[in-house]
Amino acid sequence: MSFPVFLLLIFLFKSDVSKSEADMRSIIISALEKATFFLANKYRDINLDAVFGFHVLQALENWASEHELLSQQARVERLVKKLSFLIEKATHSLGQSDPEYFKEFEPVLGPNFWMLPHSWNQTDSSLAYSVFDSSSCFTEEMSDKCFTYLLGTWKDNGKPCVVTKACRNIMTKFGCSGYPLSHQLFYFMFAAMKGCSDHLFLRTQYYKNIFCASMMKINLVIESIGFTFSSRDLFMENIMLCGMSGFSDFYKPSWLENILTWQKPEEGCFGKPSENSEHPSRVKDQEQLLRRVKRREKVFADGCSSHNTAVAVGVLGGFLYYY
Repeated sequence: MSFPVFLLLIFLFKSDVSKSEADMRSIIISALEKATFFLANKYRDINLDAVFGFHVLQALENWASEHELLSQQARVERLVKKLSFLIEKATHSLGQSDPEYFKEFEPVLGPNFWMLPHSWNQTDSSLAYSVFDSSSCFTEEMSDKCFTYLLGTWKDNGKPCVVTKACRNIMTKFGCSGYPLSHQLFYFMFAAMKGCSDHLFLRTQYYKNIFCASMMKINLVIESIGFTFSSRDLFMENIMLCGMSGFSDFYKPSWLENILTWQKPEEGCFGKPSENSEHPSRVKDQEQLLRRVKRREKVFADGCSSHNTAVAVGVLGGFLYYY
């Protein structure tokens, strides 16, 4: 499972913010307001990924800079108030519709679970994999189980931070691509949030450096083939997770500009574009690199995607935090 959007959006900006930066923040806030409109219409039906993604936006209430434009502060305050009401309803609906899955990952819905980077790094392209594994590396079910061992939800009153031999092997396997690669990074992020002390996690930064260098390589491939729809979800997930891991080179202005164009203007969601707006892939040999694993996804008749929208919200929040 991939829990997108898990950035705690704490906006502490500099006093000398330029007008262009303020304008860009306003544009991003507008996109988040539209995404909240999607939540208002679909809160009974979205999946856990989306519930958590919007849950994170509640941290907008931590907008605490005296240097910000009052108009932006007011918009954020209204957004947070609306989100609080909707998320409570969405969480209740999810607990009823998928109680077992909800119970396994409920800890990540906690208000203090996620931490933001306090310093920034750049990826080192020399650390990226030269060759990616052509297989899927491991299944979503396998990664889900490893996550529950860390969270302590693998059984009632389970011990957290359990690292099994199987999980150690798959989560440190080199050469993985696509969602298995982002899940490997997620595993080390979960461990950090839980404060797990297994000796494996003494090398967390080592693995993060390799994983995000490889995820950057994948994103550059996605960019080179024109951001085809099938690659956008993974592209944004890589930005969200590596940005949250402190790699600032994922916050490219040109990438933000493209992501903003993918939002459906009326629905407020992110998802399948209209038939005539999608460009065919020009690099067929890269399809295996961008392969995604099976996941709990919810796609609506209007083309809106729960997972796609949740990841996009997390990415937009990450850009705001970085600015």
